[in-house]
Amino acid sequence: MSVPDTHAGQPRKAAMAAWIGSALEYYDFFIYGSAAALIFPEVFFDESDPATATLLSLATFGVAYAARPVGALFLGHFGDRVGRKKIMVFTLILMGISTFLIGCLPTRDQVGTLAPVLLVLCRVLQGISAAGEQASANSMTLEHAPPHRRGFFTSFTLSGTQGGQLLATLVFIPIAALPEEQLMSWGWRVPFWMSVAVAVVGYVIRRKLDETPAFEQQAATEGVVKLPLAVLLREHWADVLRVIGGALVASVSTIFTVWALSYATSDSVGMDKSSMLWVGALANLVALGAIPLWATLSDRIGRRPVFLVGAVGSAVTMFLYLWAISTGSYPLTLLLGIVAFGVVYSAANGVWPSFYGEMFSTRVRLSGMAIGTQIGFAVAGFAVTFAAQIAGPDGDDWSAVALFTAALCVPPVVAALSARETAKVPTEQLGERTVRQAAQPAKVTA
Repeated sequence: MSVPDTHAGQPRKAAMAAWIGSALEYYDFFIYGSAAALIFPEVFFDESDPATATLLSLATFGVAYAARPVGALFLGHFGDRVGRKKIMVFTLILMGISTFLIGCLPTRDQVGTLAPVLLVLCRVLQGISAAGEQASANSMTLEHAPPHRRGFFTSFTLSGTQGGQLLATLVFIPIAALPEEQLMSWGWRVPFWMSVAVAVVGYVIRRKLDETPAFEQQAATEGVVKLPLAVLLREHWADVLRVIGGALVASVSTIFTVWALSYATSDSVGMDKSSMLWVGALANLVALGAIPLWATLSDRIGRRPVFLVGAVGSAVTMFLYLWAISTGSYPLTLLLGIVAFGVVYSAANGVWPSFYGEMFSTRVRLSGMAIGTQIGFAVAGFAVTFAAQIAGPDGDDWSAVALFTAALCVPPVVAALSARETAKVPTEQLGERTVRQAAQPAKVTA
């Protein structure tokens, strides 16, 4: 039985709701990354040991990624049982509240070691929220999209993520330019307090969404799965492993966003904080255009080749970008930052929402995407902490960090090469065993 057609405007409505919601949600998530690199080492950790303070601050960035697999189990389960819409609303509210609370936290000078403990707790809540955000938004857009344009429509979730990162960077540029005393006392709190508006706007947008026809049909005919995780591990375990491996490509984003920013503004390089924030802002601006273009190309030639361009290309361009930072040349850093993150990485980033989502059937799609991506993203989150250790005591061994990032791009390449191509498979047949068997070459008998 095929999924009934929706009216003409529904795919666009779902895509724009996913874009705006993801932008608002990941604004919250990424302002933490900027603060962890530039502010938190001094505010929440021991200033007498700057290197250790920076390492601990970057570790708190990774804590949210450690919490994400746990959140994925919980939110994926309920997303496949109660629907995509309810999870999308819940994750946005949780992110807004936890981010606002970070802006209200006392500093280490005020309450001692309780300050970083409270910071970690709020960061865990951010991680749980992010665990269900992209999987629910991707499922929503994929199941509303026309079959021949699933790549394009699902890419709006990731371009929204880039939009949120761009917004977070733009907000932090004037904040970072404040006098040091104002920056460390109250200035850094302002972007976190703004999350109240984020939560309100996102709620208004997402509560008006319709549930997907694919999920409604699943619930009305076969019924929802009582234990999606059991079905997922029984029928889709290989695809979950592929998604985990593929999701490691997100290490490129975390290294670019957090470690490279910390390295460039360190004493060993000495670039200006505001100038480096502009590198990220302009790269994300380019990514806003590149992501839907790469996704549209995947609708024509397939998901696998586009994803491979992004994964392999990112491994190469990360060497060039970190080398440019090491030279201290800002124009070169800006150019290669835009190429590496704005263009090349966008190939993988723009296609994975459809690539991963098409591996699973409707009844376990949200669980499969959430669990697979969040386990991979957990490694990507702590890649920043590992990079800080690999970079040596002075934090300037950029080549070791580049090699480490390239190594993390190998599993995504293997995952893509072993996956089946699904760009042309009808939506209602995605993840079905009959499709998998039909996609395999027929055996020649004598």
